[in-house]
Amino acid sequence: MATRRHKEWQRLQQLLPAVLEYQKLATEHGINDIFQDNGGKILQMLFALDLQGLPGREGNDAVDADGVEYELKSVNIALTPNFSTHHHINPTILAKYKQVGWYFAVFQDIEMRRIYHVRTDELAAIFDQWERKKWHADGRKDINNPKIPLAFVMAHGTEVYEDGKPFDPSDAAKLRAARKRETARIKAEAEERAGRPPLLKTLRGPLGKR
Repeated sequence: MATRRHKEWQRLQQLLPAVLEYQKLATEHGINDIFQDNGGKILQMLFALDLQGLPGREGNDAVDADGVEYELKSVNIALTPNFSTHHHINPTILAKYKQVGWYFAVFQDIEMRRIYHVRTDELAAIFDQWERKKWHADGRKDINNPKIPLAFVMAHGTEVYEDGKPFDPSDAAKLRAARKRETARIKAEAEERAGRPPLLKTLRGPLGKR
């Protein structure tokens, strides 16, 4: 059965050759898929910091000319103000984290705005807290993706890259709120087109209590 194409299908096809060149460049630097695990953003970080990517998912992300390995983290501040880490944090992972350097890149969608270097000893206090107050307290269960706040990175890190444009994290918070409202509007319109009644908002006040 023939499938109807979206009206932007041809436009996408015209852009694909450039995307494939992007992937070819990324592959040369240890990134097999620019659409997974922030691969495209990692590539930008590698070039901005003059690092070489390390293939594979289990090791560290990059190495410099002196053989020092690094963890590279990125955040899209249009979506969240926190850096993700690892979905199975435990003492083994934390011990590895304490042996490498750390760079944190701040993106607005796919545009790299800032990169910060945070000393490992500054992060060690956070890692120790995760192990002591979470991993041991929860019966030695792996911690699912604890976050490192952008505010911490900016307060304790050294800026090593900036794009030359004004940067105010509070502007990103306003953008996140605006996008949340826009998403709600689009969903409501889709429900209306489908002939489904809009979801009732939760009642508040004395009459809304159960």
